[in-house]
Amino acid sequence: MPRPPTPRRFTPRALIATGAVTATAAGLLVAVAGTGSAAPVLLSQGKPATSSSDGGTGYAAKLAFDGDTATRWASVRNVDPQWIRVDLGTAATISSVKLVWDLSCATAYKVEFSTDGSTWKSVYSTTTGDGGTDDLAVSGTARYVRTTGTARCRPTMGYSLQEFQVFGGGSADTQPPTTPGNLHSTGSTPTSAALAWNASTDDAGVAAYDIYNDGNKIAEAAGTATTKNVTGLTPNTAYRFTVFARDAAGNVSPASNLATVTTPPSSDTRPPTAPGGLAVTGTTSGSASLKWTAATDDTGVTGYDVYNGTDVILPDVTGTTATVSGLAADTSYTFTVKAKDAAGNVSPASNQVTAKTLPDSGSDKTPSSIKTVSTGWTIPWGMSWLPDGSALITERDSFKVFKLTQAGARTQIGTVPNAVTTDGEGGLLGIAVSPNWSSDHYVYIMHTASEGNRIVRMTYDGSTLSGYTQLVGGIKKSKYHNGGRLKFGPDGYLYATTGEAQTPDLAQDKNSLNGKILRMTTAGKAAPGNPFGTLIYSYGHRNPQGITWDPQGRLWEAEFGNSKYDELNLITPGANYGWPTCEGKCSTSGMTNPKAQWAVAQASPSDIAYSDGAIYMAALKGQRLWRIPVSGTTAGTPAAYYVNQYGRLRTVEKIPGKSALWLSTTNCDNNGNAADGADKVFQIELK
Repeated sequence: MPRPPTPRRFTPRALIATGAVTATAAGLLVAVAGTGSAAPVLLSQGKPATSSSDGGTGYAAKLAFDGDTATRWASVRNVDPQWIRVDLGTAATISSVKLVWDLSCATAYKVEFSTDGSTWKSVYSTTTGDGGTDDLAVSGTARYVRTTGTARCRPTMGYSLQEFQVFGGGSADTQPPTTPGNLHSTGSTPTSAALAWNASTDDAGVAAYDIYNDGNKIAEAAGTATTKNVTGLTPNTAYRFTVFARDAAGNVSPASNLATVTTPPSSDTRPPTAPGGLAVTGTTSGSASLKWTAATDDTGVTGYDVYNGTDVILPDVTGTTATVSGLAADTSYTFTVKAKDAAGNVSPASNQVTAKTLPDSGSDKTPSSIKTVSTGWTIPWGMSWLPDGSALITERDSFKVFKLTQAGARTQIGTVPNAVTTDGEGGLLGIAVSPNWSSDHYVYIMHTASEGNRIVRMTYDGSTLSGYTQLVGGIKKSKYHNGGRLKFGPDGYLYATTGEAQTPDLAQDKNSLNGKILRMTTAGKAAPGNPFGTLIYSYGHRNPQGITWDPQGRLWEAEFGNSKYDELNLITPGANYGWPTCEGKCSTSGMTNPKAQWAVAQASPSDIAYSDGAIYMAALKGQRLWRIPVSGTTAGTPAAYYVNQYGRLRTVEKIPGKSALWLSTTNCDNNGNAADGADKVFQIELK
């Protein structure tokens, strides 16, 4: 590392050109407005900075952003490339960058912009750098700005910057577009639906329209378009479309009105022939392997569905062999196979075969019986235990909180004020009873409010819910992807899951609370030991709704995927779980893969709970309870229970002190369409 030289003083050329003057006093660079046009805003001073390396004590990256040319950042010697970057805290419109080099300058370097800290765009590069002060007229929108040196002007040294200053017009666009209006269908075919809507407006222009079928994005239209023909649909099927406008800064409008379209039946009414020769080729304690002979069809077979009794247990098989996993040990299953074509015609069933899985050699307990504890519910969502063994349960859309005893007695204890619905997945969500409830009587709640999602504290004295203190705000809401699970960890801190509010980039934005797992004190402050010194514990999440801990204190999380894979993740502080770059396992550097994954039709998970050697995961679209054995940091082969027997399963919690679970349905939600009061709470014994 070179000896610190006497700092050299330079007058920034770009500021002179705009009528501004830079005064130098005690080594400080101070921008002063001149008589010409207004000076740009200095955005970078004092903001968080990181680098590829530093040359030791006194050369940290932050010293290039302190406004003082008597201090500096320096890299290690003799290593290329080296970089330094600043996090502006929010996306900003940038007009220039000023680099004040020390003697250890760069002859070749580049300046890059990024909105997410992962994807970078080069805005300036040179191979003829000569040190001094470089005032660079660059432009664009970025939250992160990085300078990377690739060749050094002092070959035996490193790189060193006295100051790295970023100027611009302040914060970027944060105003969302207006709501798309009058969404309607102008026609449909068996496999498509033509949609039209009234254009949104935006101060910076609409960049695109995102088209959703319930909570899944299925199409996108240009920002100048007000129509879209959505293809790839299934004949004779109901779709529930909404449209969201999005601008270039990623701001998303409120949802349009809901347009329901049922595709007509196909003119092709001839089903495929029945598959033949179905046979069992092998079994394990959790799976059965099958084979059959191909069906035929006048327009072609597109796939096969494997049935257990009358329920599809493995959809969309493309070949003539399949292994059905997720089965319970030492259990008999009756399988048939049906073929289907592009028009949705389904063949007669194949011959029927019976397979019995092998006994499980392990000693872990599994579900053995199920009984109804309570009926008459409408979207029971959050659940948390009181010391007396009863539970507090929230209803999402009514905003009511109930106490339910293990004998099945239900009592409403109050209604949460300020809660609103999003006509989708928002409303009254998670609830967590204080670990010290016997003395403080506190209950913590996550709910949707007029401005976004909140975490609040209320008081329950054993009979009535009262009081209201907001602890955390600033969590964006949307029609879908609000997360909402709230639980206390074994460390005594409160954990919350947040969705990315249909704005995928927020999941990677560590300045946003969306698309994260949060960890906080009971006052709503960042818990000690959080990796970034903020509420954020992990990031890169799409719509996490389930968290639980194993006996060793490891945190596990269930993640709603979009259209490909749902996930079970093992959470480590500071880790990036990949969304929107990864959905399921991927090979992208710096992103953490799930321990298990499922096709969304088999899961769409909400809550999870640990009991007796396994994680139990309640599946909504999959309409089953998954049991995933875990050993250390490894997830074993999942097994499915109650497939299609009770509908959409939302919340599963272990009963304290028992080898038993409570399990709730939410068949009354938008995707279940059951009548109000049709949901239930069950108890499952594990033996």
